[in-house]
Amino acid sequence: MTSPRLPGSGQHWIAQIDRHAHQTPDRAALVFRGEPITWTRLRARVRALAGALAEQGVSEGDRVAVLMSNRPEFLEAVLAANALRAIAVPVNFRLSAEEVAFILGDSGSVALAVDADLAPLAAQVRGTLAGPGIVLVTGTDPAEAGPGSLSLDELAAGPERPLPEVAIDEHDPALIMYTSGTTGRPKGAVLSHLNLSVQTQTLIRYWRLYRDDEVNLCASPMFHIAAIGGIAPLIATGGTTVIQPSGQFDPEALLDVLERERVTHVFLVPAQWQAVVGVPEAGKRASHLRVMCWGAAPASVTLLERMAETFPGVPNVCTFGQTEMSPVTTVLEGEDAIRKIGSVGKPVPAVSVRIVDDEMNDVPQGEVGEIVYRGPNLMQGYWNLPEATEEAFAGGWFHSGDLVREDADGFLYVVDRKKDMIISGGENIYCAEVENVLAGHPSIADVAVVAAPHERWGETPVAVVVPADPAAPPTLEDLTEWCRPRLASYKKPTRLLVLDALPRNASGKVLKPVLRRTVR
Repeated sequence: MTSPRLPGSGQHWIAQIDRHAHQTPDRAALVFRGEPITWTRLRARVRALAGALAEQGVSEGDRVAVLMSNRPEFLEAVLAANALRAIAVPVNFRLSAEEVAFILGDSGSVALAVDADLAPLAAQVRGTLAGPGIVLVTGTDPAEAGPGSLSLDELAAGPERPLPEVAIDEHDPALIMYTSGTTGRPKGAVLSHLNLSVQTQTLIRYWRLYRDDEVNLCASPMFHIAAIGGIAPLIATGGTTVIQPSGQFDPEALLDVLERERVTHVFLVPAQWQAVVGVPEAGKRASHLRVMCWGAAPASVTLLERMAETFPGVPNVCTFGQTEMSPVTTVLEGEDAIRKIGSVGKPVPAVSVRIVDDEMNDVPQGEVGEIVYRGPNLMQGYWNLPEATEEAFAGGWFHSGDLVREDADGFLYVVDRKKDMIISGGENIYCAEVENVLAGHPSIADVAVVAAPHERWGETPVAVVVPADPAAPPTLEDLTEWCRPRLASYKKPTRLLVLDALPRNASGKVLKPVLRRTVR
């Protein structure tokens, strides 16, 4: 016997918002610049916006791009698309016009939601594309995004329009999240409502989202899966998400928000936590904090100790993963943070992992191999890239591209990206290991290590550095002496390139293909 599909019975965020609007209508779903948005208001704005999109012809399976800085309208546009069983395509607002145009064209987006500050960029992109034909703009002058643009604010604040009857399935695509493209053009990872639901379960467990008064601060860029993945569990549980506006990071301003909004959970990268714990009485100002989270880069023992001193008794959680996995795959909990410094923790229950060689054989514990995944949080594939999807899923597991090793206690350590590994004279050299050593040199402000061809050894490591003092850059001899007690001889760089800055993409990742071309 099959039970009827009743309204609000789905396990996805559209149904969850409906339930909260019914059960806790006046509780804050979002807070932005001190203004709360209740579940009732959020539901009304999403439905009004979805109805407007439907009137413009958006329907099931269509793609709706969202090009905005951090703001409630970003989430409203994503949800409005999903309410029509359409697919939302978050776009990095730091990208160039050419890069934005690629994503809109590759995804085939028929509509674009954009904020007022980015309207000129949208107009520039539209001049190079046949679509998207529907453009919704925040602010008072939608025409800045080009002819025919509509006011998103007016549509979202208007009356609810009739929505088409669609039954959202957990396996429906919800998002196309474009990867950062450090090795070429970005690929669109297709994430389903099921993927987001599993991510939600993972964070509810590790962020301890158990109470009715949970308040999470979203400080990451909302076009990033770390932000969307952090908002999803608060939508599921009926908690509150405080959206931090995009812009220069200011630890004082952040602490003001943590204090005023009684924030209980926040995720920051280690450099941001370093700034926060440097503010006097930071712990007193963020007195409601129950869990502090970090990831995306290594944290030093010194920083972890400062965090523990500043926020005594507050659990410290490190998350690791990637876009294709929705994203969390491993977690390092606070009690292990210092004794397992450098580890990304253990796999979460939602995923199965193996550490394998190039022939998909499991490597012995302690040896380096590629970590591969299975699980319900795994993406459906890459948008319109069947060959890349097949390659990524070779052998029935998702190939992460991360080289890791497992210690005797089951903790995982990321050694390098597989594509960045150098093979010199038959020896494997992991760039991340060499970079970590060089980063400690007092004359180096930034560093990357890449391979260059070598007549005898096949490949050799090259150090590309940004000096701390441009007038006194380190020499190759300086680096050799620094590495001598810290690295095996074959791992030390044999060439040095000094730059004013490392080339990075819009997400801040070093563009190693550019560096490899430079040193050849």
